[in-house]
Amino acid sequence: MKKKMLKGLIVAIAFCHSTRLLAQTDSIVYTNASSLYISGKLFNTTNPYQRIDTAKYPTLPAPVKRLLSHSAGLAICFSSNSTSISAKWCINKPLTYSNMTTINSQGLNLYVQNKGKWQFAGVAKPDNKKCAQAVIVENMAKGEKKFMLYLPTYNELSSLEIGVAPGSIIKSTANVFKKRIAVYGSSVTQGASASRSGLAYPAMLSRHFGYDFINIGMSGSAKMEPAVVAMVNDVEADAYLLDCIPNASVQQIKDRTLNMVVAIQKAHPGKPIILLNSISREQGFVDVKMGAKVLAQNKAVDSIANILLTRHTRDFYFIDVKDFFGDDHEASTDYAHPNDLGNYRFVQKLQPIIAAIFKKYF
Repeated sequence: MKKKMLKGLIVAIAFCHSTRLLAQTDSIVYTNASSLYISGKLFNTTNPYQRIDTAKYPTLPAPVKRLLSHSAGLAICFSSNSTSISAKWCINKPLTYSNMTTINSQGLNLYVQNKGKWQFAGVAKPDNKKCAQAVIVENMAKGEKKFMLYLPTYNELSSLEIGVAPGSIIKSTANVFKKRIAVYGSSVTQGASASRSGLAYPAMLSRHFGYDFINIGMSGSAKMEPAVVAMVNDVEADAYLLDCIPNASVQQIKDRTLNMVVAIQKAHPGKPIILLNSISREQGFVDVKMGAKVLAQNKAVDSIANILLTRHTRDFYFIDVKDFFGDDHEASTDYAHPNDLGNYRFVQKLQPIIAAIFKKYF
């Protein structure tokens, strides 16, 4: 008898939940997000949610092509007077990663502008299926507000619709960022292992500065190949931030770093080029082999940077970031990738240094 009652209760709860979802769906008006302004774009693309058209760059390494189809760093910019914001979206493949949340890799992260500053407003949680829908935030105060919806960092988005309450307006906003900063880097740049996409360090820098830090992060694949350098050179930006040393071997650092800096300088004269060395990998403090690897990488890039600085290379800057995660060993999710604390500390250390550089140019 008790089992039958419990079963009936479960069915009733499920029915009420599904009815609520249907009611929410029926009372939401959706807009195709591709009709709204998308920040963080490297170029205009056929698929609006990809960072590049891979067909345009046939010589890029296959892993780079795959990773640049991910929507890391892209955000939909819009305004609405709706008291709720919802979303329906589809991804290419519901992959999960052991070192990050599915909210970061597959979900959405909404920010709202409050008194001129961007503030967290909610997340859309995926359900490990290709398509999902969610109410991101509801019961907001009345009045028109500006929003920014960050897209998944580690997945290819195939479609996205943003929902508002019936009778509400939703419209594209002009570019909310004043300058474009190209950030070429590793998995840390792409967004591993932030808890949500808005906490990847390029996204945090964008909100702090009011500049568009364009995410050219490519997990495990930032190795400065000539084809990649050519692609980065095609990105029109006001400054170039290179955080690619963690992925490159010592020999690749020696062979390619100088060439990349010179190539960017030639393609974009007068634009600041900021090179970072490798952050210390947390496990390297106890794993002597890993610790030695990072030391060797940084020794190699330090040598290249010294050559460039000794030559008084115009518009070149070098920043030592190896200790930017702090010294309490609490800033990583796994052996290398920063958690939210790590990303926050990295931004707090990096921001004033690059602000002083930017001040010379704009």
